[in-house]
Amino acid sequence: MTFLILGVDAATWKMIKPNLDELPSWKRLVEECKPGTVELKEDPLSPLIWCGMFSGMYYNEHGHKEFVDDGDIVGRDDLDVEFFWDELDMDVRALNVPFVVPPYSYNVDFEPVGYGLPTTEEEWNEELEKVTEKTKEVLREGPDVLVSVFTTLDRVQHFHWGEDMVLDWYKEVDERLGELLFDTGFLEDEDNRLILISDHGFCSFGEAKVQTLPEETEHGKLKGDHHEEAVVITKNVERSIVEPQDVYRSVMDVFG
Repeated sequence: MTFLILGVDAATWKMIKPNLDELPSWKRLVEECKPGTVELKEDPLSPLIWCGMFSGMYYNEHGHKEFVDDGDIVGRDDLDVEFFWDELDMDVRALNVPFVVPPYSYNVDFEPVGYGLPTTEEEWNEELEKVTEKTKEVLREGPDVLVSVFTTLDRVQHFHWGEDMVLDWYKEVDERLGELLFDTGFLEDEDNRLILISDHGFCSFGEAKVQTLPEETEHGKLKGDHHEEAVVITKNVERSIVEPQDVYRSVMDVFG
């Protein structure tokens, strides 16, 4: 049995639900698993949410919400936080988890694309391919728990929200989800458990309750920003995922 937590940074029902006929893997997941929405009560900041998701802590406990502090990039060693992979005495792996830059990996040899900030179409494709192949490789080894995260959609939507190309990248992600979850037979094994989750949703820039980045960046003007409604899909997970911290609790329900 493997408990897979598959992160799809910035995935939003706003793109998925209206386009299910063009997203066959998402459609199967919605039909065969338990889909839902996580209504974020904390600010939809990626470091804050991913950190809470895998530590079970709230911001007032872990105190981490920015990738840069006083001009210095925040690393894993700067955080006084234990994640479930630090606590569990079993085979737990994690790859490309973006609560710090570059994204963090645990018990997995993985080098993030573009220092974890892929900005070109070539890098977006490279990340999707690398994360998919490494995740399949690790799954074949049968770990007890695996965390793996795609970050591409976040970058695409920040710069291209509202454009037709956003759906094209959801189709690319859809293809990778099919490879990981269906082509491998992962979801056919009734012993396996799945949480597929985003750290936040997305909306037009200026509509977000919390502005996460300046509108003008070195890579261009932003068109989209984070929304407080995140995607979650589960299979064989008893606990309802109503907040990010429930991911940690779900793992500890089984192994803690």
